[in-house]
Amino acid sequence: MTESTIQETEQTSGEIVRTGLSVSILKQAILDNLYYMQARFPKVASLNDYYLALAYTVRDRLLARWIQTAQTYLEKGSRTVCYLSAEFLLGPQLGNNLINMGIYDEVKQAVEELGLNLSDLFEQEEEPGLGNGGLGRLAACYLDSLSTLRFPAIGYGIRYEFGIFNQEIRDGWQIETTDKWLRLGNPWEIPRPEITFNVQFGGKTEHLLDSKGRHLVRWIPDHIIKGIAYDTPISGYQVKTANFLRLWKAEACESFDLQSFNVGDYYKAVDQKIVSENITKVLYPNDEPMAGKQLRFKQQYFFISASLQDMIRIYLQRETSLAGFHQKYAVQLNDTHPSIAVAELMRLLVDEHQMDWQQAWEITEQTFGYTNHTLLSEALEKWPVSLFNQILPRHLEIIYEINHRFLTIVRQRYPGDENKVQRLSLIGESGQRYVRMANLACVGSHAINGVAALHSKLLTQDLLKDFYDLWPEKFSNKTNGITPRRFMVLSNPGLTQLITNRIGDKWIKDLSELRQLEEAADDPDFCQQWHRAKYEAKVLLVRQIKSRTGIVVDPDSLFDVQVKRIHEYKRQHLNCLHIISIYLKLKKNPHLEITPRTFIFGGKAAPGYFMAKLIIKLINSIAGVINADPDTKDKLKVVFFPNFNVKNSQMIYPSGDLAEQISLAGKEASGTGNMKFALNGALTIGTLDGANVEIREEVGAENFFLFGLTQEEVSRKKEEGYHPYEEYQSNEGLREVLDSIRSGIFSPYNPSLFNPLVDSLLCYDEYMLLADYQSYIECQNRVGEAYLDKARWTRMSILNVARMGKFSSDRAIREYCQEIWNVQPVVIDQE
Repeated sequence: MTESTIQETEQTSGEIVRTGLSVSILKQAILDNLYYMQARFPKVASLNDYYLALAYTVRDRLLARWIQTAQTYLEKGSRTVCYLSAEFLLGPQLGNNLINMGIYDEVKQAVEELGLNLSDLFEQEEEPGLGNGGLGRLAACYLDSLSTLRFPAIGYGIRYEFGIFNQEIRDGWQIETTDKWLRLGNPWEIPRPEITFNVQFGGKTEHLLDSKGRHLVRWIPDHIIKGIAYDTPISGYQVKTANFLRLWKAEACESFDLQSFNVGDYYKAVDQKIVSENITKVLYPNDEPMAGKQLRFKQQYFFISASLQDMIRIYLQRETSLAGFHQKYAVQLNDTHPSIAVAELMRLLVDEHQMDWQQAWEITEQTFGYTNHTLLSEALEKWPVSLFNQILPRHLEIIYEINHRFLTIVRQRYPGDENKVQRLSLIGESGQRYVRMANLACVGSHAINGVAALHSKLLTQDLLKDFYDLWPEKFSNKTNGITPRRFMVLSNPGLTQLITNRIGDKWIKDLSELRQLEEAADDPDFCQQWHRAKYEAKVLLVRQIKSRTGIVVDPDSLFDVQVKRIHEYKRQHLNCLHIISIYLKLKKNPHLEITPRTFIFGGKAAPGYFMAKLIIKLINSIAGVINADPDTKDKLKVVFFPNFNVKNSQMIYPSGDLAEQISLAGKEASGTGNMKFALNGALTIGTLDGANVEIREEVGAENFFLFGLTQEEVSRKKEEGYHPYEEYQSNEGLREVLDSIRSGIFSPYNPSLFNPLVDSLLCYDEYMLLADYQSYIECQNRVGEAYLDKARWTRMSILNVARMGKFSSDRAIREYCQEIWNVQPVVIDQE
């Protein structure tokens, strides 16, 4: 900005319209952006016009921080975290940026003085649906913490044109509709058309010798796609640091074939554009058909190749040799989706930059860290060798070479143990040959971590045991965490203000400060205020439930909530069995005294996952029967809250009384919904699974409702032979519940509708619902009794919040930076 321009935009206060923070300057900036960005004047401007004008106003102030941050990093050559993730579930940006930048109150006043309501503008923002659930939301929390703690970082992912589907419920079934999150524009992103990289697919390789006799490989692709960068700045809380998320969009190298057009072949004229842009068209295509598998495979390689090329570009701005690449970058693979990065970095170093194999491998191994997010072996990605050979022929050669050298080490370490060699191999040989992507990540990374203490322990004992035996020093635990800025300060302002009035606001950046609340749990006045704050949050959700579903619920009832991805291992159907058991008791005795409950479900099922979609139908069918039955009036309500996402979660987490975290022990890696509910004062009913174990240790066994088999008991029961039908025969209550489903009480027009679900439980019961059923019912009885004692329940709620300090994403990021990434904070002094 020139001096004359600055003088023109300065007000009498000395502030600049583009960056000033006073209410009067913010008002002027909003109107300026309405005029000059939206080309609207107030009388004809829509709410969306005003939202965009406000978003650009906030973005201007954020960009000033981002530019200064980037300039500082470049000047200092700061070591940088690069977080590679196929998903980033950011959530709406406006409110979060207002909180982090410390201008929420000023903007609220400015908006009100313009005759608008800030909440109405929040509602205009489309949520970027760039993730399925916990994996993408964790990545977003980590970006927030990296900026807040001033660690240099870049997130890399995919700019899906259509995100995870929007969910509608019709006749009780999930219906998927297109998530057109970009239809009205995205004011938070900065297109970077000058930052583009070619990404190659298919073709063949040629092996040559150069003039010095060195072996060279040339990959001759049959298709090239262009990756274009789009950047979103990520603000830190009460700091000047702003890191960024770089997402890649796919485009054709040549979008329009004029020759084909001129001869009348109009479809061929745009064919390359369509084929190329399909790569980033939609989040996680249905990969049941081979075309879906190919597209998902291409998506993963596309963003990895563009990201690594970008890192090299940035690195060479200051350096002339890639020998120190691993000293500049700490690259984290968020699950197995980005693990092709190991082979791609080797290709770039060896083929494109003519580096010696051994040096390239040492750089590669020191660059990458790998986070595993699952205990389900079927969730570890494996790609057919034939698919690799068709789409990434050079990478298959590189993987073969990595595998050859790796298995040589294994055979030296374990002579004669070919079974171990087969288990560790990057290539699976049983049946169709395939590449094991988790094995590639383990071999190509210097650090491997799980995401909860139990999960990390089970990785070393089972799923990755052979790698742990070989390299125990690589393994560690990094329990997941959540950002309190979004999931408390923004989403639960009532409880936030109550806590801050009591202990100050340091807890927002240091969650361990919440320990000071413990003494307040015995203060009757504070407990009364706490109960009131929780009640007000429930009233807000009551209004939304009526608006979205038409169901009227009582905020005085116990809000029993299970919101998460719909999957058999999450055991939403166990929750259903409990609801039915209560309903059957009330039908036998309508005057039975029970604790009034509202059961709230939410979550999406994968479009091709029949059983998960049948569970959604069961929930809605149960709701249809119970909510219409006069015998259950004022005692029992069931709600399925549609289209669960980050925006909706910010209403639901503050309102929960009881959080259902009921997966079978040993199946959930960590879970973060359990942390979000507990931080907002909900009590947990759960098994000893994932992070539940650590939450219970922190909050105290007396403040946690525990049920179910332990992981050791699960293993032992399965080894001895688990027979679910025996559980059915021996438990009269369970038998009544399952028989009621099979009889058609909840599907009178199609009595056999839910037979596949019942048959699965009686014949297989992979996730052992029937084994845990009685323990769950008895635990729920204890929950109902506890809720009737309001003083006891409120005290437990306060103690849960007071002891949640461990579960901040700030703590997790500090551990990664200190123990894996070796990255230091960089202070940004904004001019």
